[in-house]
Amino acid sequence: MKITRVRARVFEWKGETVPPMPHFCTNAMDELWDKGDSMDTFRFHGWTAVEVETDSGLVGLGNVALAPRVAKTIIDHYLAPLVIGQDPFDYEYLWQRMYRATLAWGRKGIGMAAISGVDIALWDLMGKASGQPVFKLLGGRTKEKIPCYASKLYSRDLASMQQEAQSYLDQGFKAMKMRCGYGPNDGPEGMRANLDRVAAVREVIGEEVDLMIDCYMGWNLDYAKRMLPRLERFQPRWVEEPVIADDIDGYAELNRLTSIPISGGEHEFTHYGFRQLLEKRAVAVIQYDTNRVGGITAARKINALAEAFCVPVIPHAGQMHNYHLTMASLASPMAEFFPVHDVEIGNELFYYLFEGDPAPVDGLLDLDDATPGLGLTLNQHYLEQFHIIE
Repeated sequence: MKITRVRARVFEWKGETVPPMPHFCTNAMDELWDKGDSMDTFRFHGWTAVEVETDSGLVGLGNVALAPRVAKTIIDHYLAPLVIGQDPFDYEYLWQRMYRATLAWGRKGIGMAAISGVDIALWDLMGKASGQPVFKLLGGRTKEKIPCYASKLYSRDLASMQQEAQSYLDQGFKAMKMRCGYGPNDGPEGMRANLDRVAAVREVIGEEVDLMIDCYMGWNLDYAKRMLPRLERFQPRWVEEPVIADDIDGYAELNRLTSIPISGGEHEFTHYGFRQLLEKRAVAVIQYDTNRVGGITAARKINALAEAFCVPVIPHAGQMHNYHLTMASLASPMAEFFPVHDVEIGNELFYYLFEGDPAPVDGLLDLDDATPGLGLTLNQHYLEQFHIIE
């Protein structure tokens, strides 16, 4: 079996979207004086679907979220020629070929995201060729079902956040994640607003439900050192990305400073990047995203590293490529799940472009043993709402 074609298509949403909300989530742009819609550069205005086809007619489906138009260009001009004509089961060789051929510019960021999309498609292809779900190829079922946490709770008025938190309790979730809406530039009033929102959510969910707090790189080291002691009384399961991803020493300092576990890794790449995080004890929870980190081939190596360091891996954003890794790894105790309320041109866009993801029941997800590959297809119902770039 040989690879005969690699096709990358960009799907850009053209339907109605939710307008941006002020202070709904801190992010790395917030420290600038002119931030405008500060989350705009972190939203996914499109998604790249990657198809790898073989001479037997099988097609594997992968995806890229970061900068989809640029990722398509990288796949079309740089990566496709490296894998066409090759055996898809030589996945390690193909990963190394793509990685080493693009080392000068592709080690992190969009270059690695593009490699991820091709690699995910290869694993989907291998699953279909062998008649097995991908998690079976990765080691099989390590848990009966995958516990997951509801990931939403953007910073809004207290009543709305409490109502949303109650809805997740009613659906059976035993954990949920909220966003901080205020950062260093908002001063003491913003600090109090963050604490008020954490208190309001904790009041609803009680002490028996895990609460996670996401800062999305919107704080700096000084602000985080002031906030974390104030948050300890709420016993969050973790505080996520308190500082920018490149401040690894800052992560390590915060992880030593507080009883609250510090999590990160959504914006880190390959097992080399995570080796540095682990050796520095910079994070207590790893949160890579498979369609950024280097694909399934890279993610499984990170899982092995994390297991050796006894650091849990809870991939970012849920989604099928992450669920298969979570199911197959004892290092991964749970998964993230995005409740789809509306189209935000963010991670939720995945659920409009692809279908096949399982729905959680009582906060638990299951994967089908009988469906080969990842189990994803393009969602024909919504395709007309996308502008497609071939």
